[in-house]
Amino acid sequence: MSVATKVMIVIVALEHLYFLYLEMFAWTKPRTRKAFGLTEAQANDSKRMAANQGLYNGFLSAGCIWSTIAPPDFGKQLALFFAGCVVVAGIYGGATVNKRVFFLQSIPALIAIAAALFT
Repeated sequence: MSVATKVMIVIVALEHLYFLYLEMFAWTKPRTRKAFGLTEAQANDSKRMAANQGLYNGFLSAGCIWSTIAPPDFGKQLALFFAGCVVVAGIYGGATVNKRVFFLQSIPALIAIAAALFT
C-alpha cells in the first residue's frame, strides 16, 4: 500500500477515534451537545445509544489501522473494505442526520479509496 493511501487511511482512522471519544465519553458535555445540536435532556436520554454508536466508530478505526500494518496485498483489501464501510456510513448519516456527516466521513474515505486504487 502506498504512503499516500496509508496517510489517508490514518486520517480516516483518527477521525473515527475522535467520533468514538465524542460519542462514548463526551456526549453530555456542552461542547459536544452544541456540535450535535442536542439539549442536555436529549444528550442524557441518548447517552447509551451514542456510546454504542461510538463503539462502532472504534471498530471502523481499528480496521483502518489494521490495514496499515497488514501485509501489503491484504492491507489494501482491508483498507478498501473499511474505507468503503465509512463511505456507506457517511452517505447514510448525510441523508438521515445532517449533510455535514457526508462531507466529514465519506469524502476522506473516498480519497483513501482513490489512493488505494490508483497508486
